[in-house]
Amino acid sequence: MSSLPPCPQCSSELTYEDGDNFVCPECAHEWPQKAAAGADETRVIRDSNGNVLQDGDTVTVIKDLKIKGSSSVVKVGTKVKNIRLVEGDHDIDCKIDGIGAMSLKSEFVKKV
Repeated sequence: MSSLPPCPQCSSELTYEDGDNFVCPECAHEWPQKAAAGADETRVIRDSNGNVLQDGDTVTVIKDLKIKGSSSVVKVGTKVKNIRLVEGDHDIDCKIDGIGAMSLKSEFVKKV
């Protein structure tokens, strides 16, 4: 019998390996093999000073940040309340007063 995990979306037992991913031939869902092996590992996101960030924290911007596609700038010292942590390169989603919804990198903020 196969020791491969079933598909997390449709529970099909017909999964197969394709490089570093598992693939379900029935629903075409793909997921990384390492996620199945270490599903309990959580990603820790830290600010510029090494403090652990959590959803709902308040942070301050430590560098002027140019906004792509705009002439606006997020100034040093701008306080951002109620952040939300997400996966990806820009790992903080937030709303900044006067600018709107943005994604920030955790390396450019410090926890208040």
